[in-house]
Amino acid sequence: MSFKLTELSYDYNALEPYIDARTMEIHHSKHHAAYTANFNKAVEGTALEGKSAEEIFAGVSSQSAAVRNNGGGFYNHDLYWSVMGPGGGEPTGDLLEAINKGFGSVADFKAKFSTAAATRFGSGWAWLVKQADGSLVVSSTPNQDNPLMDVADVKGTPVLGIDVWEHAYYLNYQNRRPEYIEAFWNVINWEEVAKRLKA
Repeated sequence: MSFKLTELSYDYNALEPYIDARTMEIHHSKHHAAYTANFNKAVEGTALEGKSAEEIFAGVSSQSAAVRNNGGGFYNHDLYWSVMGPGGGEPTGDLLEAINKGFGSVADFKAKFSTAAATRFGSGWAWLVKQADGSLVVSSTPNQDNPLMDVADVKGTPVLGIDVWEHAYYLNYQNRRPEYIEAFWNVINWEEVAKRLKA
C-alpha cells in the first residue's frame, strides 16, 4: 500500500463543540479510509504506482474517475485534518502578512473564503491557494478535485482547505452549512497553514 491513512494528531473529540466526535470518527475512519483504500486499488499495477499524489494530479485529466476522485479524497482529507486542531487562534507572522497583502485584512479573507465554501454548489471544497508567484487566492473545487490538479480552474498549492461535503457536518449542523463554516474558524491550526505556505 503506497498511500496510508493519516493518523490524527488529536482525539476525535478534540474539536468539540465545533466539530463533534461522532462526525470526526465516521469522517476519518470510514470516508477517508475508503478513499485511501480505493486510491491504492486504482493505481495498483499501473504506471502510476510509486508516484506521489502530486505527480498523479499534474496529469489527472488523462486518468480514470477512480484515480481522480479517490486520489483527491485521499489528499484533500490529509490536508483537512492537518490544518485543524484544538485551540484555534489567528494567523501571525509571514502568513498574516501574505493574507493582508492578498485580501486587505484577515476579516476580508475570512469573508471571501466563507463565501467560496458556502456557495460551492453540491459537494466540494474551498481553498486558500498559494500560486506560482507566491500570491494567495481563494478558490473552490467540485467533488474531490483540488488546485494541484490539471483540471482545476485555479491552480496552485493548497495551504488551507475546508470540506463542504455533507458528511463533514451533517450530524451536527444538518443543512446549515454556513454555521459549520463559521465554526471551522475556531479549529484552524494556523501554525500548520504557515508551514504549508513556507514549504
